[in-house]
Formats: sequence, structure tokens, C-alpha cells
Amino acid sequence: MPPPRSADPAAPEARDADVIIVGAGPGGATAAGLLAMEGFDVLVLEKHEFPREKIGESLLPGLMPVLERLGVEPAEETYVYKRGARFVCEHSDRQQAFAFRDALPGAAEHAWHVDRARFDMQLRDRAVSLGARVQHGEAVTDLGVDADGAYVQTQRARFRGRYLIDTSGQSRLLARRNAAVEPYTDFGHCAVYTHYRDAHVDQLGPDFDIRIMLRPDGWGWIIPLPDRRLSVGIVTKGKVAKTDLDDGLLSGPLCTRLTDGATRGETHVVGNYSYANKLPSGARFAAAGDAACFLDPVFSSGVTLAMRGAADLVDVLAPALRERREDDPALLADYHRSMDRAYRTFAGLVERFYNSRFAESYFLGSGIGEDLRRGVMSVLAGDVWRHDNPFQDMLLSARRRRSAPTAN
Repeated sequence: MPPPRSADPAAPEARDADVIIVGAGPGGATAAGLLAMEGFDVLVLEKHEFPREKIGESLLPGLMPVLERLGVEPAEETYVYKRGARFVCEHSDRQQAFAFRDALPGAAEHAWHVDRARFDMQLRDRAVSLGARVQHGEAVTDLGVDADGAYVQTQRARFRGRYLIDTSGQSRLLARRNAAVEPYTDFGHCAVYTHYRDAHVDQLGPDFDIRIMLRPDGWGWIIPLPDRRLSVGIVTKGKVAKTDLDDGLLSGPLCTRLTDGATRGETHVVGNYSYANKLPSGARFAAAGDAACFLDPVFSSGVTLAMRGAADLVDVLAPALRERREDDPALLADYHRSMDRAYRTFAGLVERFYNSRFAESYFLGSGIGEDLRRGVMSVLAGDVWRHDNPFQDMLLSARRRRSAPTAN
């Protein structure tokens, strides 16, 4: 159905902004802040009030340049130092640590775990301080583009702009409207998680590696957060219930030690994991972050891909807006090829993690060789836009042979 028009069909409606962004999460706030820095009028429409609880609390070194570009400073109440990742199999009592500093040269040597509620607010507030406008409580009922520009209809009002960016996360509004959602069938489908207060996070050591727990039909995570809090959850390929967390990961020796005497929060079950948007951009519109593609979160790629993708999108869009070229349907062709390389790299890693003995060989074994190990670490660090990593080339070659869906 076409959008409502003004009374005079020949009279274009007044624009509310140069760019309208749907969603004020990390990707949306990044795009908003950077576009505002470029001098554009940006309006962000967000359904939820902040703060809001979110999972996805572990960042990768590949994100650090974007935080620096935005001028976002880490604060103790929001950030916890993250040296790398530690893979753990409690069944065999084996584990192995991977430090980001051991990756190929080029990426930062550490990252952060974050309190997502505070982190998202910090990014939103930074975007506002740079000149973007953010309106909360705007539930979108329709969105799209027409000959005059872009439009967004919410339950409260109608907005128009020159360009539309969908960063609505797993709501993936444009993908749903365009019937462009294509699932990944071989990845995790559901997650169940909880948080603890007053946990024994000091037992994770001074470098606070994320713990990725290897388990049948999926994996688990243990992430230290500020103020002695802990995020614990599991992802499975099949159906999951709240009791699966208690019967599995939480009953293991590591979680038992970490949560002894701690106060447990509410347990949540979430689904709709793993899909690609087969129409991520066109004339006057683009999707970024989870609205463009969402992979199984086993390697903590979500926020990093969202923010890096949003930053790269702005680098293409800003000059096009200045030159009035934003209606070019092929504007983002090179951008999507670049992002597709990143998505396919992580997708190849996830496929091998689930569907072979790869996890035991590469993450628990000791015979992969130092050069290959550095390549693995570069991918785990989110440094996935380079072209000199043989391990990454192997993952991409495997995905081409499988002809699996991609983000483009």
C-alpha cells in the first residue's frame, strides 16, 4: 500500500530531516552521530525507552576505531577490559585461551565487555551531542521510499526525509516489508540467558576473557560485567526452555563457583536467530546491523559488525547526499561487497563450529601452528576486512562451495 500523501498530489511534503534512522541501538546511534558530524540533519526514531536490557555485551577489537572516531570514552561503570576469548569444554576438562594481541598486525590488542543498557545510552547521548535528534516511543507501522524521498509512519506521526536507514535490529522492518528475510538454517536458533549480581567475577582472572562453553547442540557464554555482575546464557540449534539453562551450563563447576551466593535476575528466552536481508539497500534506503544480517552470536560479532557497518555506510552516503546522488540504487554496491566479506567470514566460522570437529581441533587443540593460530585470532578479533589472512580465505572458500545464503 502506498504511503499517505498530501492533499495536493503535486506538492511534495516538507522533510523532517535529511536522513531518518529507525532504531537507536549501536548501529543507528553510530550512523546518526557520524552523519551529524558531517553536517546533516538526522532524526532517529526508537520504539523503546532507554535504558533497556539487551544481550550482546562482548565487543571485539575491530570496533575500537569506530569508538575512537565517535569520541566515545570507556568509563568504569560501563566497560570491563577484555583480553581475548577462552574456550572451555567442561565434559573433557579442557580449555584454551586466545589473546587478541597474538593476532595478525593491524587490530587493537584488547576489547571490552559492556553493560549494554549503559553502552547503548552512551552511544545515543553521543549522537545527540553531535547534533542528531532522537525520539523515543515511536513504534513504526510503515516505512519505505517513493519518488520524493523516504517516509516513516509511526503510531504517533508521519516523517519524511531524503534517505532512510533501517537499524531496527531483529525487528528487521525493511526486510519484512520487502519479504527479503532469508534464514540461515545451520546456526543457533534460540537462546536462554540470565544475569547475576554480586558474582565472583574475580575468579575469571585479571584479563576477563569471555568464556565460550562448548556443549552438545550449541554453546554457552559467561561474560563478566561491571559491578560484579555476570551474563550467562546458552544458544541451541533446537528448541530451548528456561530449565535448559539450569540443567546445563548453570549446573557446571565453573558457573557454580562464579554464582555461589550471587543474586539471580530474570531468565529470558529469545529466538529468530540467524538470517540475511536479501535486499539490504536500494534507491534512498539501506539496512545496517542486525536489520541487514544477524549471525549466530557465538563469536560476539553483532555489535562490531553493526557499528563498523554503519560507519562504512556513512562514508559512502555522506558524499552522495552532498551531491544529490542518494537515489542511485547501486550507490552501496561496493559497500555491500565489503560487508559481505565480513558476514561470510563469520558465517563460515559458525558453520564449522557447529558442523564438524573444528571447535575441538582449532579451539582446544595445540597442533594448528602459530601462523594459522594468528589468522584464527584475527577473525575472532573482528579484523575481517583484510585480504592477507589464509585462515579467512579458507573460510570464504568453504562458504562459496556450500552456496549458502549471504547478506547481499
